[in-house]
Amino acid sequence: MKTLTCTTPGQLQYAEAEKPVLAKNHALLKIKRIGICGTDLHAFESTQPFFSYPRILGHELAAKIVEIDGSTEFALGEAVTFIPYFNCGECIACRSNKPNCCVKMQVCGVHVDGGMREFLQVPVSTLLHGEGLSYDELALVEPLAIGAHGVRRAAVQKDEFVLVIGAGPIGLGTMEFARIAGANVIALDINDSRLEFCKDRLNVAHAVNALDGDVSAQLAAITDGNMPTVVIDATGSQKAINNAFQYMAHGARFVLIGLQKGDISFSHPEFHKREATLMSSRNATTEDFEHVIRSMKQGLVKPTTYITHQVAFDQVAGEFANWLDPKNGVIKAMVSMD
Repeated sequence: MKTLTCTTPGQLQYAEAEKPVLAKNHALLKIKRIGICGTDLHAFESTQPFFSYPRILGHELAAKIVEIDGSTEFALGEAVTFIPYFNCGECIACRSNKPNCCVKMQVCGVHVDGGMREFLQVPVSTLLHGEGLSYDELALVEPLAIGAHGVRRAAVQKDEFVLVIGAGPIGLGTMEFARIAGANVIALDINDSRLEFCKDRLNVAHAVNALDGDVSAQLAAITDGNMPTVVIDATGSQKAINNAFQYMAHGARFVLIGLQKGDISFSHPEFHKREATLMSSRNATTEDFEHVIRSMKQGLVKPTTYITHQVAFDQVAGEFANWLDPKNGVIKAMVSMD
């Protein structure tokens, strides 16, 4: 089978490898679509924590089952996606029903080789039925689940103001699920075209450019002086995260979906007087994936709206670096293995 490996930062290399031999309680998948996410891009540019080289990237995947062992619930030829976080099932997190932050977590395409190859073997326990969704839609379930999990972590309530920082694919999904939860969503970014996308395509009522004037004053005006009661970072930018502490209402929750390598810095007195809550949001759970699939089927989310670039697998190595350039307007690149 053909594979594509990130051998070192900035270098992708095609190669031939042996097709996996089916293991017990596993399924062999023929990869059909690969969504390119921030994790892949950050790995390529060497800004991704928890990463080592060489590595086959790719964990936003849609596939067809070609072999399966240990399950009568899934059929050969069935369109599926899967949960790409391989947990141990034994650690304190797994025993506490938090497999998304397993102590020994192995994320497909990060800690272990991912889906930029023709065939991938995964545990049957991670499979999710396609439910009649297209391959393009199924490849976008995982990134949307990341946003859905962050919204659930924040316990977003109807009518409260939720500020989502970062209008990339994860941020857009976060906005969608905050909207589904009944929130008044505010998008904050430094890219006017992405903010226009939020307003025009996702019907986000409020969009603020972080480079355009006093952000705190604009947020105060939108929220009748109260400030957002939920702030969610989807940038992974140290500067954006540190700045966002000043945007919280008293009693607010600040959720970090974005991940960066440095330290967080904020004023303890300002944070303390708000009795604020700071939490991280890592990966997603089966509950989040199922919520996303239901929302897609009900038409509450139209994920293919996010796809701006489509390429064949043999074009990826030549195009990948271009997807890092904001001038190219990439929101979601989708790779076809057909």
